[in-house]
Amino acid sequence: MTTDEHARLMRANQANWDARTPVHLASRFYGLDQDLDPERWFAPFEWDDLGELAGRDVLHLQCHLGTETLAFARRGAGAVGLDFSEASVTAASGIAARAGLDVDYVQANVYDAVEALEGRRFDVVYTGKGALCYLPDLERWAGVVARLLRPGGRLYIVEFHPLLNSLGPKPAPGEGPELLLRHDYLGGDGAVHRDATHTYTDGPAVEGATDAYEWAHGIGEVVGALTGAGLNVRRLRESDELPWQRWPQMVRTSSGWWRLPEPRIPLLYGLLATR
Repeated sequence: MTTDEHARLMRANQANWDARTPVHLASRFYGLDQDLDPERWFAPFEWDDLGELAGRDVLHLQCHLGTETLAFARRGAGAVGLDFSEASVTAASGIAARAGLDVDYVQANVYDAVEALEGRRFDVVYTGKGALCYLPDLERWAGVVARLLRPGGRLYIVEFHPLLNSLGPKPAPGEGPELLLRHDYLGGDGAVHRDATHTYTDGPAVEGATDAYEWAHGIGEVVGALTGAGLNVRRLRESDELPWQRWPQMVRTSSGWWRLPEPRIPLLYGLLATR
């Protein structure tokens, strides 16, 4: 697939996320009409890996409503969020203002981040929880991240495990309720088209732009892209918990997150890399 075709599909995704934003703002899933608790979106191991953030410049790529970005600001970081959706960036700015937090939000495609941020560099670049699947070219993305980091800077990815994305929650006719491997774990077969009429939160159907495109990326592809860009992988964690109940059979844990009943499988991974 050509770069022009990738750009066309990403523009469709941008329109889709603009259309999703009002649904997400009103959803119980995000609970923005309640007291903000941005740290509920983080696993404890994330803070162990990220370390002290006070006084550090932190960039959150593909930040959407900035719910995680707020947690960095609360911990004393100079926080910046970047997203390609104008509606999301506008909403995120309003959420931060209501919370009394100083966060700078920038609208740009992640591939244009270096130019959009005018060459600024960061101590930490953070991304994930449903971000990488919207990127068609991880090698290009890793090169952007390397240019965004200061020498010694850290990239931290917390992303849905490709095994999770391979599981199909809807049985075919005549099948039982078991989750089966239905989708590619490894990338390479191009974009998967989805009619994103309904988003992952509660609320009404998305209006308007419902076409969305996703790309599968195995962990090996992620690691290969990062090392190819000159980054050093320092740590890789796998977790069997998610911050919300993706499927009805998931059970709540003592952490307040959710896991599938046995057998235990990885649903989330955390990857720390340095420049």
